Amino acid sequence: MSLRPARSRRPAARTARTARTARTARTARTARTVRAALLALAVATVTALSAAPPAAAADTWTEVGSDRADPLTESQGLTSVEVPANSANRYTGIGAIPLSVSSRGWNHVGDPDASYDGYYVEPYQSDSGTSKMYRVQAPGGAWSEYVHALSSGEALNNSWVAITPDSRWMLSGEYGTMTRLLVLPTPGANPSTSPSANLPQVSTVRLDHAVRDVQGCDFTGPTTLLCSSDDPAGTLFGVTKPLLQIDLSAAPNGASDVTGHVTALRQLPLRSSCSGTFEAEGIDYDRRTGTLRVIVVSPGFCVLTDSKTYRFTKS
Repeated sequence: MSLRPARSRRPAARTARTARTARTARTARTARTVRAALLALAVATVTALSAAPPAAAADTWTEVGSDRADPLTESQGLTSVEVPANSANRYTGIGAIPLSVSSRGWNHVGDPDASYDGYYVEPYQSDSGTSKMYRVQAPGGAWSEYVHALSSGEALNNSWVAITPDSRWMLSGEYGTMTRLLVLPTPGANPSTSPSANLPQVSTVRLDHAVRDVQGCDFTGPTTLLCSSDDPAGTLFGVTKPLLQIDLSAAPNGASDVTGHVTALRQLPLRSSCSGTFEAEGIDYDRRTGTLRVIVVSPGFCVLTDSKTYRFTKS
């Protein structure tokens, strides 16, 4: 009986090694692909997060109380005053306009502000003309007036002022539906200003979302504003009379424009014994206590009885 030669096992070993090598190569390629995909995902995530507005940018303000707002002297605006020390809060209203001012046609006063070094500024407008006026009280008590000639396309309304925390620049707003805020030197506080010279617009805040009928703004930090809007339609943010937050891309410096990201935080309180149309007015933030205050004027006869200055704290 003939014997068959034994079959060699080397080819099988080579086949196994080849298979293992192939699997190893495939595993390596898969690992590289997964690592590349994870890296791409991480880069995309970081890019998206850095490009998007911070999720925590919008604060929550909770109502904590209210005070009656006098319809003649406290119905337009308000501000807290740090200098001189122990100063009372200041208010504006039609009954608070000096006769010497109203007799010259400056018959409407808006929401005022005070710089942290003691300059108090009231914004005025007239029924017609080509200018606005800012009435300023210096820390020492002396009053002066600064006139701003309207820039091309600028509305006559002079609803409010908000002074930057460094005191050098002042934001001013126009009534109606707007996509900008105006930047001017703070009259008196900025050494470049003079009552005998035009107070110029030096730059602009470009908003990423239209706002309507803003009645007041105040800084809560170098690049953050809170604003009261008297928007009656509610079509811009889905709510009427909203409290707005505007986050600036940089602190205003008077040399270049900045952008502003607008967020609606909540509806302002609309409570009265009368029914009808409320009017949101001026706003103030007191950094010493962290208190936000907003004036809301009641409708009809109740403007005399239950108009309120509402107080809020951040929660």
